[in-house]
This record gives sequence, structure tokens and C-alpha cells, in this order.
Amino acid sequence: MFSWITNNVFRMLWLSRFFNWLLYQCFHFSRFNRIASSLHFFLFDTVKIFILMSVLVFIMGIVQSYFPPEKTKRILSRIDGIGGNLVGACLGGITPFCSCSSIPIFIGFTSSGLPLGVTFSFLFASPMIDIASLVLLASFMGMKVALSYIVVGLVFSVIGGEIIKHLHMENQIADYIHNINGSNAEAAVQRQLSWQARVAAGWHQVKDIVGRVWPYILIGVGIGAIIHDWIPTHLIQLVLGNHNPFSVILAVLIGTPMYADVFGVIPIATALFAKGVPIGTLIAFMMAVTMLSLPELIMLKKVLKNKLLATFIAIGTLGIILIGFGFNFLLG
Repeated sequence: MFSWITNNVFRMLWLSRFFNWLLYQCFHFSRFNRIASSLHFFLFDTVKIFILMSVLVFIMGIVQSYFPPEKTKRILSRIDGIGGNLVGACLGGITPFCSCSSIPIFIGFTSSGLPLGVTFSFLFASPMIDIASLVLLASFMGMKVALSYIVVGLVFSVIGGEIIKHLHMENQIADYIHNINGSNAEAAVQRQLSWQARVAAGWHQVKDIVGRVWPYILIGVGIGAIIHDWIPTHLIQLVLGNHNPFSVILAVLIGTPMYADVFGVIPIATALFAKGVPIGTLIAFMMAVTMLSLPELIMLKKVLKNKLLATFIAIGTLGIILIGFGFNFLLG
């Protein structure tokens, strides 16, 4: 039963067989035709991601209706220490799926006076780990890789928040953040939503997120198709393979300028995985894209002063590199 669910729900092998039939029987492409192979990769991954994304975002939209920002603040304000950081990181996993959405929530948490370590654990985790990353990674690379990514991401977020807490850098938050008053929002979240309203919230989340990320998904799948069929395996392994001691660092440098959420980065990682790129290097690449992307750092520059922003970048970069090397060492 588990195998059937994995193959037909997560991996969607039935969809792959459909595109095989469409391309190789209806249109009579040769199975050795690289254009046809790239087209299969593009069509299959695009449709698969949009199906999974719509279902996951809809479910998470309903879940999020139970955890509006004010309620989340109340939960976090009751917990301190590493426990608070862990809760902050876990709550980051049920927020929207990119830094554009998590940073405004981070601002709200910070302006309400929550401990800096807790808010940074949330900020580290929110764009990087969520239910979507677990399901998508399981569908493309297996449950072992997916669970490893989620667990390591949570641990990293907790440690990162704990480090920032002990650095006592509260004065490095932009001054205007402390003047934001979110008390008027409290009454709005006290009302009890009906089930129909929660379903509507889930559907609104689907339209909002799909409307924002679909170009990045198409770009990510397109890059993955090129890597999968047109870039020689030996060239990728030369740059990002086990034999290059700097492969993890290069993966972080390549991933940082990119902007994509988990839906856009996984097709690229999948193509690299098929070319033999080690798991640790892939995890470092995905974490760099989702957590240290250049657009996110530009947005954070408006929230954090230079010293705290540099600390966030340093902790993120060093942590991702250590995680990548650690996975490659353990699995190599």
C-alpha cells in the first residue's frame, strides 16, 4: 500500500506514462530523441508540480486560517529558550512558501516584542522548510532525502536563532519596526471562522501563490530539462561532484543569486540528482536558493541594520556549507 501511494500519489508515475504515450506513440518521437526527452521532463514536472502545489497550498491555507499572526504571536510569547526557537521554526513550516510572505510576518513578530532568537528561527525556517518541501522532495527523490532535509532545516533554524539570541543584537532592528502598532489586528482574529470561510481562505491562497510563483516554476523546470538532457554528466560531476572538494561552496554561490521557492528549485535539484550530484551538495543548493536569495536579502536590508544582516548572512552561509559537507561526508 505504501509503495502504491508513493508511486501513484507522490511520484505520479501514471502521469509519466501518459506523457510517454503522448510523445512516443501519438507523436511518434524516438525514445532516443533528446528534444522529446526534454519535452517529457518539462511537461511531466510542470503538471506534477502544479497539481501538488495546488493541493498542498489549499490544505495549508486552511491550516493557516487557524494560525493568524496574532494567534501565533500569543503562542510564541508563552515559550522561551530553545523551546521557543523550536516552536518558531515549526510555525515557519506552516507559513506561505517564500520569503516575500515570511518577511512581513517576521516584521509583525518583531514589532510585537517577541524574543529576537524566536523570530529568527522563524525567519530561517519559513522559506526553507514546509509541508510542500517534504511532499515534493519525497515525490522526486524519496522519503529519506525529504525527511533529512526537513530535520536538518529545523535543527539549523533552532541553532541559528539561539546564536542570534545570545549575540544581543536587538538594537540592530530598523528603528521604524518598533513603532509599528499591531494591536488593532487582535480583535479581527478573535472571530470564529466558518468552515466555508476556511475553504475560501485555502482557495484564495492557491490563487495568490500560484499567481505569484508560476513563472519561477516554468523557469526552474526549463533549467532542469536543459540540465537533464543537454549538459553532459561528466561536466556537472566535474563542477558539483564528489571529486570537487569545493562543490558545496560552489552550489551555495550558484544558488544565492537565484530567486525561487521550493516549487521552482526542486526540478533543478532533481535534474542535478539524476546527473549524480551528491545529496549534501543538492541540499546546500536548495537551502541557499530558498533562504539566502538575493531578493530576500534586499528585502531584509529594509528591516535589519547592517551588522545584524551580515550576521544573518554569515550564519546562513556557514551553516549551509557545514550541512552540505556533513551530508557528503556521511553518505560519501
